[in-house]
Amino acid sequence: MQKPLISILTPFKNTALYLTDCIDSLINQSYTNWELLIVDDHSTDHSYDVVLAFAEIDKRIKLLNNSGQGIIEALRLAYSKSNGAYITRMDSDDIMHPDKLGIMLHDLQTHGKQHVSLGLVSYFCDGGIGDGYARYESWLNGLTQKGKNYSEIYKECVIPSPCWMMHRDDFNLCGAFSPNRYPEDYDLAFRFYKNKMSCIPSSSVLHHWRDYNTRASRTDEHYAENHFLELKVDYFLELNYDASRPLTIWGAGQKGKKVAQLLQKKQIPFIWICNNPKKIGKHIYDELLYNFEHLKVLKNPQSVVNVANTEAQLEIKAYFNTQKMLSMVDYFFFC
Repeated sequence: MQKPLISILTPFKNTALYLTDCIDSLINQSYTNWELLIVDDHSTDHSYDVVLAFAEIDKRIKLLNNSGQGIIEALRLAYSKSNGAYITRMDSDDIMHPDKLGIMLHDLQTHGKQHVSLGLVSYFCDGGIGDGYARYESWLNGLTQKGKNYSEIYKECVIPSPCWMMHRDDFNLCGAFSPNRYPEDYDLAFRFYKNKMSCIPSSSVLHHWRDYNTRASRTDEHYAENHFLELKVDYFLELNYDASRPLTIWGAGQKGKKVAQLLQKKQIPFIWICNNPKKIGKHIYDELLYNFEHLKVLKNPQSVVNVANTEAQLEIKAYFNTQKMLSMVDYFFFC
């Protein structure tokens, strides 16, 4: 019986230093029925030649040139040329575990459609991983081990962009790469959530995620924080906001202010909650800031929390627990 074909979609731009390690990790996969649609997004180094050398030897590797600009258009091109029943992404500077494709496919075949297969990730860097990436890795893997990725989707992207797999029918149902919206991986995670694609728990490190100073997520303007907040607010209003309940914003720092501005622009009414005694009772953007105790006088409120401090978050969660409020129903952490 023919094993199903897996299509791997990989844009690349100026990653010549890492492409050999990346493609070698695909060629060494224990599961062999795959195709790589790999798209050059206008590289100015010798990346194209590196991939071409592999493509001339291994016919599973299909080298394409992006006629448009950027990752989204490169991914659209790759997807349009793909033939697999199962779809996955790969970053051109990362490395796959040898059993990654086989394990993820097995999980999908076991659980069926309406599921997304995931794996744990491990960051690596020549100069060592910083605390921020170490915390993100730990947080993301903790969610993936339980399959509870959506439970904190408004904090950060909960689906590792190069470590998911899905049946083609489900991917089409989620809109594939149609939306022209960055960050594209976070937008896709929200669309998985919107379309109720269940996350399959995983206990295996399947993807080695390379960090370096010039990677796109560090340098591309499309991955700036303001795009994240716009994305969060838009999906919150579409998927979780209940207009019949009073909405509160908790926190008046930089992110809280940005969320307030976005809500004002959309003419969404809100009450602003703050713990900073210097701001309580003052007006920002013509909105009065209240002490958090004001929540007690509101009837069945929803709260968007923009407080980044870990200890403060624990205190806020404890308060919500005393009020019998539920995460992702009554309150949502945006950071």
